Formats: sequence, C-alpha cells, structure tokens
Amino acid sequence: MLTKLLPSDVATAESTVDPDEVFLFPEEERLISNAVPKRRAEFGTVRWCARRAMGTLGVPAAPVVPGRRGVPQWDASLVGSMTHCAGYRGVALARASEFTAVGIDAEPNAPLPDGVLESIALPQELRRTRELARAVPEVAWDRLLFSMKEAVYKTWFPLTGQELDFTDALVTVDAGLETFRARLLPDPGWLSPDGPAAFSGRWSADDGVLLSAIAVPAARPAAAGARTARSAPPIHRAGSAC
Repeated sequence: MLTKLLPSDVATAESTVDPDEVFLFPEEERLISNAVPKRRAEFGTVRWCARRAMGTLGVPAAPVVPGRRGVPQWDASLVGSMTHCAGYRGVALARASEFTAVGIDAEPNAPLPDGVLESIALPQELRRTRELARAVPEVAWDRLLFSMKEAVYKTWFPLTGQELDFTDALVTVDAGLETFRARLLPDPGWLSPDGPAAFSGRWSADDGVLLSAIAVPAARPAAAGARTARSAPPIHRAGSAC
C-alpha cells in the first residue's frame, strides 16, 4: 500500500501480520522487557519492517530506538518514519541525500471517538470532512484527517524539533486524486526555518486501513553556470512512540 503513495526512491516495507520470531537488538529488547504481548508484537514487527527497508537501500541492519517524542532514531544517512495500528505495521525509509524528511501514518478505517474531530479540525476542515462523509461514507474521513495531520507532524518534527498542535496545520483533501496538502498556519517568524511551510501528500483507504504519506525531496544543487534573474551567482503533539 505504501509503495503507491511514495516516490520509488523511498524504500517501504509493511506487514498485516506479526511474525512469530523477530530479532531485536539488545538496545531494542531493553525497551520492551516488561511490555505486554500486544506492545511487543507491534514493536517487533515494525522493526522487522525497518530492517527490510534498510536492506532495500543496501544499508546494514541496525537498531531503531525512539528519541524525543518517540521519533525513531535513524543513521545520519537516512530519513524515515514508522507507523502501526491494529492489523498493520509499516516503514518508509530514504537516503538523506535524496529526501529531507518522510512521514507516514496508519489508522483503522473507523470513525474517531465522539468529540475528537471537533478538537483537531479547523472550521474549513470540519465542513469538508462532513461533506465527504455524506458523499463517500465507506471512508472514515474524520480518522483520515487525523492521520494526515499525524503524517504532517511526523514529517515536521524530526526536521525542526518544533512541536505543532493539530490546529496548526490546515489540510485540504482531494478525494478524487487521493492527495492532500497541508499548510502551516503559525506566524512564519515563529516557525523553524528548517522545515517547509507546506506539505503535499497522498492517502489511501484499502483493506480497512487508512494511510497518509509525505516525502519532502532534498534540494537539488543549482546547475553549473546557472544565474539568478539578476545575473548574480546562485546562493546556495505528538506522534505515538514506535
């Protein structure tokens, strides 16, 4: 499912079942030594997916431990994101030379608990979500909006270390193209310059799972001999712990 949402240069791995035996590095094992079986299963399987994505990129298997706000700590040469929900685990991983950030989020295709939508949605989003719910009721649009905002956060926070509230991003959904765009609303003077002020992503609703994904390409070096128009030389909330 992730492969159709992200560029081909992003390595993805996902699973709808938990393997019986999953290897964990000692650093990872210590984190869940007292965890209940459900937590051990999701923790282990998403790292099994991470190792598969590393292999696709030709990167040696390595432990993945959470840092601040549960953000997975990757090798400096990589950027990536992990997600899990009931019946689904997924990882997206890319080379830092090609992408500055990747954010993915999975949620069950089921409505949010009462009152949650009103706490995360801006007025424009609330109206659009209700319109879509009437037009395409087989998709839990309120939960999908939540997933999109989580994907925004999971893209933004590793880049900047700056926290966002749900209402700090205005999300616009294209139901036909299965895309979305998010614009950050806080004053530009407050936002970190290390991250973009807007994000474009893709979404899907298949097999009972809602997925949202964002990949931010790395800036490409200016072409040799290029000049600006003035002929000057070119100048160069938190997500859940995984």
